[in-house]
Amino acid sequence: MPSPHRPRGHSLLPALALLPLALSDSVRAQDAVTTRLDEIAVRGGSSPGLPPNAPADAVGAEAAAALRTPSLTQSSPVGLNLRTPSRSASRLGLTPLETPASLDIISGETVRLRGQTSVLDAVSQNGTGITAYGSPGSGLGAFTSRGFAGQNSIQTLFDGTRLYVGANTMTFPFDTWNVERIEVLRGPASVLYGDGAIGGIVNVVSKKPLFTPLNVARFGLGEDGIARAAVDSTGPIGDSLAYRLNVSGNRAGGWITPEGDFRNLAVSGALTLQANPDLAFTLSHDFGYQEPTRYWGTPLVNGRILEATRFNNYNVRDARIAWTDNWTQFRTEWTPSADITVRNTAYHLQSQRHWRDVEQYRFDPSTGLVDRSDYLDIYHDQEQVGNRLDATFRHSLFGLANQFSAGFDVNHIAFRHTNNFTFSETPTSVPLTGYDPGLFPADGRATPAYATRMNQASVFAEDRLFLTDRLSFLTGVRFDAPQLYREDLRSGATFERSFRALGYRFALLYEPTPETSLYAQYATATDPVNSLITLSQSLAGFQLSTGRQVELGAKGLAFGGTVEWTLAGYRIVKDNLISRLPGSSAIGIQVGQQSSLGAEAAVSWLPAPGWRIDANLALLHAQYDDFTQTVGGVAVSYAGKQPINVPEQVANLWVNWAFARDWEGRIGLQHVGEVFSDFGNTARRPAYTLVNLGLDHQVTAASRLSFRVFNLFDKVYAIDGNAVDGVGTAWLLGRPRSFEVAYTIAW
Repeated sequence: MPSPHRPRGHSLLPALALLPLALSDSVRAQDAVTTRLDEIAVRGGSSPGLPPNAPADAVGAEAAAALRTPSLTQSSPVGLNLRTPSRSASRLGLTPLETPASLDIISGETVRLRGQTSVLDAVSQNGTGITAYGSPGSGLGAFTSRGFAGQNSIQTLFDGTRLYVGANTMTFPFDTWNVERIEVLRGPASVLYGDGAIGGIVNVVSKKPLFTPLNVARFGLGEDGIARAAVDSTGPIGDSLAYRLNVSGNRAGGWITPEGDFRNLAVSGALTLQANPDLAFTLSHDFGYQEPTRYWGTPLVNGRILEATRFNNYNVRDARIAWTDNWTQFRTEWTPSADITVRNTAYHLQSQRHWRDVEQYRFDPSTGLVDRSDYLDIYHDQEQVGNRLDATFRHSLFGLANQFSAGFDVNHIAFRHTNNFTFSETPTSVPLTGYDPGLFPADGRATPAYATRMNQASVFAEDRLFLTDRLSFLTGVRFDAPQLYREDLRSGATFERSFRALGYRFALLYEPTPETSLYAQYATATDPVNSLITLSQSLAGFQLSTGRQVELGAKGLAFGGTVEWTLAGYRIVKDNLISRLPGSSAIGIQVGQQSSLGAEAAVSWLPAPGWRIDANLALLHAQYDDFTQTVGGVAVSYAGKQPINVPEQVANLWVNWAFARDWEGRIGLQHVGEVFSDFGNTARRPAYTLVNLGLDHQVTAASRLSFRVFNLFDKVYAIDGNAVDGVGTAWLLGRPRSFEVAYTIAW
């Protein structure tokens, strides 16, 4: 769990002409259907032809099937959403069944029914082959996918917009109350989103304003002083204007002591103006504030966690972590004709972050004390302003049906890093138990360190050509040209660096039946050697790392839609890793290679009335093919070793049973294979399997009472870890067994 803080190595929306794209049909017609689906899922309504003990989410799926229209893009709370249009894997608006790639669409209603209040839990407990790890230094977590890990290999987007990662940290989005769905694209995505997506992307799609009134509130209490409250309100303001407001707050005393409490607040507001049936404008602002638990891990004693120290926090008493994020977006959507759609998004994003902690702990067997180091005081101040435009055309090419999309994205990012890396700290030691945490040193405060500016421009295009009614050829390309300027605020030294990145994809998709598709894909990607906007002088001379993937897959529906399934196999190779060699004044040479080979499968099945089963499995072999580092002045090769934080087996299982009218139970299993905290694979973190339970009672037609148990068997497991000289020193532990109860009401 190396600290991502350590260097390795104006607030105005742009006055850009806002060109729109639009809804294929009247937004109001879509909203009426969408709202009805929300009401059925939340209020527990019934649908003709279903048995009285059908699961609540199964009722929603049947209603969706009955009410579906061509313009409906709302995700279903049942199944894999293979027929739900998406723009995360393609800007052509294809469904996952039409997309030659591996794409999960996770319904926000499913996430909330399963008690997943964080985006990290929602993705890792529902997505195929994707896991979460990390500490407060990375924003409470990052993802792994297909053998690659971290914010610089798996992008997180919000409504398709990307905040460029600074110092390996991303702190928004984090709450699931405002989520309509989460879309997870696995495999290289640089052709869509630029550098930093060789493992895939996670796109969090928010709820949108509706023209039919709906109000929902939720209140929850749980162990360790957990208290949750949330409200969602939407409806019309006149004939052509609709609003949406979501507010969610959480706080707790925490299961770690002392200083284990946390609190957060998420507020989202949006207005949609339907100027005419073909033209819509949406202005939204999303605010997030977090004070997470100030916990950086539990020291290992003889390679294990002691029961006496499991709930101890070794941070200082006055530790502080606080993050504030503001996202403002103005979207224009326009359909000038049935064959042309245009979308434009202008955005202004801000993030302010502060850490004041002691972050590293190691038990010394010779003294019986815990040695503490890395007294860090750090501030991030980041601002990003930009504009993204794309247009899609449906036409005939050489007598063949064709879809084509093209666009551009321009932005400016300013980042300022304030730190105390020049502070000559004096490590401290405390007993394993019965210790005084102490205070952060008064002379260890941060001072301005460096500032960066980056201008980035990109152009992209996609095409789908129907060679026959069943066979189509899909292509995509994207070119990025970021330019970085960095100034050292202490020495005055500066440097500039320009990069060029090209990503492309070719694929064939064959649909033997309307409910089955087979595909083959070749894609490329680029990753920065570190967070690009905070790249240090020592890394400025390196090129972007490059990657390529070959993927074969199949997906489909069966038995009248009661079964949805996907299957994929792939190989990814990433080149230009930095190897650090002895006897050289340079930081290293860019010659390394990393690869992964894997298979993934997912299924959603309604085997009988009242039953639902969702399962997915990912198996892979990931390794460094060519990677050398200097250890004690000697070059050590890690070829054949498993990459840090990457598990090779990941599985999820959810079983729902509506065992009586107005009652539904669910059980969830999450398995994550063993991982390593060091290049040499000697600091091992064991595999773990978690069991979560849920029980829901539909109290009235408009209210639901939910009881949840997390980590039923109280498994002690690590979600991140530190290692020194190949020896594990501390594990950041996951949530112990805990209980929560929640009450949801709609009106």
